[in-house]
Amino acid sequence: MKKTFINGKIFTANPEQPYASAMIVRDGRIFWIGEQTELEKIEGDIVDLNGRRVLPGLIDAHLHPLWLANASTQIACTPPLVNSITDLIEQIRNVSKTLEKGQWIEGWGYDEGKLLEQRAPTRWDLDQATSDIPIFITRTCTHIAVVNSKALKLAGITKETADPEGGEIDRDSSGEPTGILRENAKDLVHRIMPAKSLEDTAVSLAALGSFLLSHGITAITDLSSRTEPEDYIELYKTAVKKGLKQRSVLYYLWEDLKEQPRLNPDHLNRENQIHIGGIKLFSDGSVSGKTAWAHTPFLGEEENYGILTTSKEELVAAAKAAKQHHVQLVIHAMGGQAIDLIIDTFYGEEGWLTDTPSIRMEHAAMPTPRALRRAAEMGMAIVTQSIFIFAEIESYHNNLGLERTKQTYPIPSMLEAGVKVALSSDAPCTAWADPANPFVGIKSAVTRLSYNGADTGQEQRIDVATAIRLYTKEAAEITGIPDVGQLAPGYHADFIVLEQDILEMDNDKIDRIRVEETYMAGNLVFQR
Repeated sequence: MKKTFINGKIFTANPEQPYASAMIVRDGRIFWIGEQTELEKIEGDIVDLNGRRVLPGLIDAHLHPLWLANASTQIACTPPLVNSITDLIEQIRNVSKTLEKGQWIEGWGYDEGKLLEQRAPTRWDLDQATSDIPIFITRTCTHIAVVNSKALKLAGITKETADPEGGEIDRDSSGEPTGILRENAKDLVHRIMPAKSLEDTAVSLAALGSFLLSHGITAITDLSSRTEPEDYIELYKTAVKKGLKQRSVLYYLWEDLKEQPRLNPDHLNRENQIHIGGIKLFSDGSVSGKTAWAHTPFLGEEENYGILTTSKEELVAAAKAAKQHHVQLVIHAMGGQAIDLIIDTFYGEEGWLTDTPSIRMEHAAMPTPRALRRAAEMGMAIVTQSIFIFAEIESYHNNLGLERTKQTYPIPSMLEAGVKVALSSDAPCTAWADPANPFVGIKSAVTRLSYNGADTGQEQRIDVATAIRLYTKEAAEITGIPDVGQLAPGYHADFIVLEQDILEMDNDKIDRIRVEETYMAGNLVFQR
């Protein structure tokens, strides 16, 4: 099957041939690409791109699709729906009237910096909505949750319950749990919550896949893959049967693998639409939740440097398993101390993968120049998210102050140091109504202005073409998905057609871009 696409403004993300106006697709791959004037005779099917901007399909290198799919059925605790704790209570009351016995109320996305009361909700706030139905509300960063008294009771959390390793149970002055659970403490409740069936979850994933195609996302990752209660590899394979089209890479949580780190070799083949790409663990929490393990304490809390959630021994053990299975080691690190721990643990060690980085660091909100130099020497990649300072600016200013905020997510500094970098969304782990929208993150990286116009660091801006490459070519090379991320001969014909020209429009309007068409293997899979 041969198709010729003509009359386009194609940005290829291929540094050897950055732009083109036509391409020939044969059997799902790009056979030829160049200027239309070079074509002597056009045969077969012809698709006129009508002078529109074309980009390679976008790759979200750090995403939580299952959480994102589930979020669509939960209370969105973000503006414009929820602007205060009072609004949240009202939303919970409305939902509680529709539930059957045994069901839980769930919500996602609250950020105390955006709430009228300027504080996090507590169990006593949630109890005002209902004391009969258990409630679990996840903070925007997903590292913190708040639950009501019913949920605490079901989980057996009392005044006497000790903090779990790598977690904290917030308590009032008398030692009573407030309902706020930080890092690993939230798992005390999460593990007793009812799970959806594999079939229902697969249907939700497939529906999410269709939505992501409307944003031009043709390849995804799952950075919190589990082995239980359902193995995510089976879940995603079932979702493909339900219509999921994205090329998908799964990264399994170390806590699920450390007792038996066995990964089926058949599931590691990167040519498969669904495959396992690595082992994931956490070294700290979030900046907005004040649990990132930082060099300097958070504003107004001179003793709070964040929470360390792993150890050097755990890092080494996880790396050994990753090396054994020939997959990536993927480590969440926000704060400077967490970043240094990872780099100092592995500095001087030889990588085990030759065609993609052996170690990936996720987020890297506050790296030092020394850390970036050493990361580059090690061949370590960073997958970062500029959407955080765009959407969560209130919490960043409250927790770090204006000047420290401007130094976070220093993408130009990363690139200048020689670090391989990808942009991503971390959706739904940010306080934005449409957290997976890649053009919001691109706008943030290009303008370094937050949604409310606050300056987030003009010295750390990148240009639009670079931002696109970090969402395409670089994301492909870091995730290891073969033959995607560029529009070049031999590559899969995964590309998108934009309504507006991202390379010629005002940068402050990039977040309004709409994808008109998405193609995978040269076939139209989404049309607005």
